[in-house]
Amino acid sequence: MADKIKLLVAFLLVVAGIAGFYYLHESAMVLRLLSILVGLLLGAGVAWMSAPGKSFLAFGRGSVAEAKRVVWPTRKETLQTTGIVILFAITMALFLWAVDAGLMLAVNELMGRGE
Repeated sequence: MADKIKLLVAFLLVVAGIAGFYYLHESAMVLRLLSILVGLLLGAGVAWMSAPGKSFLAFGRGSVAEAKRVVWPTRKETLQTTGIVILFAITMALFLWAVDAGLMLAVNELMGRGE
């Protein structure tokens, strides 16, 4: 229950920052943007103190660690794969154009519009 209250407080802080933006409509834009920024930072700080916030941070750290373990393809592999994809796309485009043109000719012949 305490975590739900923390998340509610975090949400209300963000809403207060946004409300401050509109409340300060006659003030300098820097103050208005600062209001939103403070609301977001305070809301994020309160949210991170809750169990879901801590869980989210752990998930983020795990994601970064997993991304570091990824073996990225070399430049040569990337260029080869890109070339194959482009060649396949061109081949499929030509095939579909040929099928479309053939079906159009067949339909025109069946309807008596052929030349």
